[in-house]
Amino acid sequence: MDKRFSAVFILRGFLWYVAPLAILGWLFGYFWQVLSAGLLAILAWHYFYQYKLVDWLWHRRTMLPPRAPGSWSYIYDGIYRTQRRSQQRRRALARILRRFREASEAIPDAAIVFRQDGGLIWCNKLGQFYFGLKWPADTGIRLSSLIRHPEFINYLQKGDYSEAMHLASPVREDIELEIRIMPYSDDQYLLMARDVTQLRRLEQMRKDFVANVSHELRTPLTVIQGYLEMLGDDHAVLPPALLKKAVADMEGQATRMRNLVDQLLSLSRIDSARGDIFERVVAVPDLLRHLQQEAEQLNQDKRHEIIFEICDYAMYGREDELRSVFANLLTNAIHYTPAGGRIKIRWRPVGKQLEFSVSDNGPGIPAEHLPRLTERFYRLDKDRNSSKGGSGLGLAIVKQAVEHHHCKLNIDSVPGRGSTFSVRVPEELVVAPGKNVESLTHSQR
Repeated sequence: MDKRFSAVFILRGFLWYVAPLAILGWLFGYFWQVLSAGLLAILAWHYFYQYKLVDWLWHRRTMLPPRAPGSWSYIYDGIYRTQRRSQQRRRALARILRRFREASEAIPDAAIVFRQDGGLIWCNKLGQFYFGLKWPADTGIRLSSLIRHPEFINYLQKGDYSEAMHLASPVREDIELEIRIMPYSDDQYLLMARDVTQLRRLEQMRKDFVANVSHELRTPLTVIQGYLEMLGDDHAVLPPALLKKAVADMEGQATRMRNLVDQLLSLSRIDSARGDIFERVVAVPDLLRHLQQEAEQLNQDKRHEIIFEICDYAMYGREDELRSVFANLLTNAIHYTPAGGRIKIRWRPVGKQLEFSVSDNGPGIPAEHLPRLTERFYRLDKDRNSSKGGSGLGLAIVKQAVEHHHCKLNIDSVPGRGSTFSVRVPEELVVAPGKNVESLTHSQR
């Protein structure tokens, strides 16, 4: 407010208006009549500008006040300044609110603000995605009515939010959520929900991994320990045939443990490998021809018809990992295809990419097992002592090595018709025929 505007200023203005009227009335002998007429005029003047004020506040859409003299100019200017400050505050609050919402949308968790009585105030897009909420349409509705899950309702009613709770998404059952609730203000709460599906899956895989390794090692150790106790008995005289069988069984179980340890070490090396796959060029045709010779030895009992189609393309990569991929897929095909079957191995260009594939006409794999085939220790045959059952690590090694080369393992199988395991090599890893492998390798160093 202007410093000049005060009670003295008002009184002085009033006296400057009334004094001339009083003098004029006294001179002409109409003192009270002139004074009354002057007071009525000033009263009408004030009502007129009061009307203009009301009209401006309620009917005009402009921010600028009407022009007025005297004290009304201070009133109009004061209201105008107050409105301007209020408008600026609203804009600042709107910017803060917009930034808050933008920040809440950027966080990787669902955020829900609700009142103490459970009424929804606001939620971000992830809150709508995880819980099926609709904002602002659901504003004011209680969360217990929107999220109809008994555990969640009990959690809200209990009011003890010191511990987080885990809940499957009400609209997406494949997503598991970790929910935490924190006081947001005097009568408001903030609910944060985080997707822990992958963490739970990894934790379960870790537990399964430890359990499976324990089981895999326990059986061979039990066999070896049993035979050693038998051989260590001074009073026991074993027939030569039983002694020969005992030595053969212990040797077989020791070989099984050694293979298991070797596969675990291979997985560990692939997991920890951070080298540049472009450092070396792998002569895949030579590698496959060497595996072809090994396949002939493995195939002596099964007598499969094994066909190799090998193009002259090489690729960038790590030779030991690629050998594990090719050898595991070829060995699995020979092992699981019934005797006299047909196996086809291809290394061929597909457009600007390359593809390695192993196809067989074996029993095939049921569709429900396909998503889990590459999990560590997952096997179709659950019997660990079965002649067909492997360690369950072969395809896990294949997947890790393939992903390390920025490729993807594809499995196509139909029960009763056979299976095809294929790996598509991206264009940037392809080395066209005619290029000197040794020179490329040295140039990459």
